[in-house]
Formats: sequence, C-alpha cells, structure tokens
Amino acid sequence: MPSNFLKTGLLLLIMTGIFASMGALVGGRGGFLIAFAVALALNLVTYWKSDKIVLRMHGAKKVDEQSAPDFHRLVDELSQRAGLPKPALYMMNSPQPNAFATGRNPQNSALCASTGLIDMLSTEEISGVMAHELAHIKNRDTLTMTVAASIGGAISMFANMLQFGMIFGNGRNGRTGMLGTLLAALVAPIAATLVHMSISRSREYQADQIGARICGNPLWLASALIRIQNAVRGGLRNDSVQRIPASAHMFIINPLTGRGMDNLFSTHPSTENRVAELEKLAQEWGMAQDPRGGTFLPKVSPATGRPLPPWASDAQRGPRS
Repeated sequence: MPSNFLKTGLLLLIMTGIFASMGALVGGRGGFLIAFAVALALNLVTYWKSDKIVLRMHGAKKVDEQSAPDFHRLVDELSQRAGLPKPALYMMNSPQPNAFATGRNPQNSALCASTGLIDMLSTEEISGVMAHELAHIKNRDTLTMTVAASIGGAISMFANMLQFGMIFGNGRNGRTGMLGTLLAALVAPIAATLVHMSISRSREYQADQIGARICGNPLWLASALIRIQNAVRGGLRNDSVQRIPASAHMFIINPLTGRGMDNLFSTHPSTENRVAELEKLAQEWGMAQDPRGGTFLPKVSPATGRPLPPWASDAQRGPRS
C-alpha cells in the first residue's frame, strides 16, 4: 500500500530528526553529524533485519511443525484464507497472553505468540489473534511498526545514557550545558512515543476488521481482546516489553501495566471500543443474537439452509431482511 510506504518514510524521517537533534543538543555540530550518521545506518539495518531485531529484543524462539503442530496448522489455514505466504512462527516466554507480527513485507514476515497466549486462550480466540496479526502483514503495517520499535528503542537507550552521564557529572557540554542534555534525555523519548501513537491507533481498527474476515468470526477476536486485556489489567507482566517499552505498539493489546511512565507508551485504542466495533461488524454480517449464550449466530443461506460463513458474498447472503 503506497500510503503505508509513505508513512514509513515519514516515520524514518521524524525519528532520524529526533535522533540527530539529540546529538546536536549534546555535542553541537559534531554530535549532530555523528547521531545523523548513526540514525541512517540504523534505518538501513532496521529495514533489512527488522524481524530479527524485534524478535531478539523479546527473546522469541522459532518453533517448527514438530514442536507446535496445532499452531502451525492454524496459521497455515489462516494464511491461505488471507492470500499470504505463511510467516515464520515464533514464541516468546511470557505468562502474559499477547502476540505481534514483524517483517518488512509478506515474504519476509514472522508471527510471535507468547506462551501465555497459547496456554490461556481457546483455539477460536487464538485464531482471531493470529488473523489480526496477518492483517497487519497484509496491510504492510509491520515495516512501519518495526521501524518505530527499533529506532524508538535506540532513542530511549541514548536518553538513558545521557541521564547516567548527568548523574556521574558528564552532562555539562561547552555548547549546550546541562539544559540541553536534560532536554535530550527527557523530551526525545516522549516525542518518539507521540509518533508511535499517531500511527498505531487507526491501524488497530483496520486490522481488527480485516482479521475478523480472515478468521471468519468477529466475536472470536473480540473475546480474545477481552481476555488479553483482563490479563494485563490483572497484573500479568511481559518483562521484555517493560525493559523496552518503545516496542509496546507492536502487540495486539498494549502489554504495559499502565504504572508510572508506562502511560506515555499507551499506543492502542481502548479495548472496549474495539470490541464494540467487532460486535457491530457481526450484526452487519447478519449474525443473529443467540438468546442462550449472548453470542451471535451466523445467518442461514437461503439456497442451502446452512449457516453462512461471515466472509460470504452479498450474492450468497441473499436479500437483506
């Protein structure tokens, strides 16, 4: 999608500007040139190795068909429905149920699920989550999201180094002094986070809609979102994200606990709003309310009398009632 490539380029430009400005505040012209060169090199590495960088950040391990046969079968079926090559599959060791997708394009992509996701969610809910992540790959969102995580993480690490330098008496600079170092250490991570927020929120709604079509039932994804949100609110932590909060926007639900500075990295729309949109989509597809369990039942085909899958065409659905 051209718009996604444009946004990726804009994000790279903004992030590079933030990184270079930090260098200028601390080291003047020399600091600017060094930080700018580092940012350009980081952009190139991020583009070609984005999936490996993020997966390594979270300690994810690749799983094959022998070690995770059900996971592979599920993603294989969903990938066929989405018209995508099957991504490489990874798992990260975390009790918090969550997942993310990464990679520069559909041919070089990966899906990563936490062990908590596999252990806590039903097959249908996992299907909804994986379909959402495949939607990000289909929309080519993963490049932008991964670039933001990698460069944002680098900016945060640079800011931490500056803060330690100030603590140990190395923050004063002949050109900018303590004030410039303080601004670089405190303002730049917030600026990077604002960029993440401006890009991530609308994409989650779009991925929810497309993911619902891929898995075939909007309510599977809605149920998964509620379960994951409850786990995060209940205190289940993802330690790798707590160490690198600039990667939080990549996950299907914000994995941060919301304590202290974590709130600055809240990149997702509210789960309640996302669930409401998915329930609305189920009704638009003609899925009737089930009085027994409060769920939605699929509309029946007028030709065969059998339940229609939610991805059925308008012609198959027949006239609207």
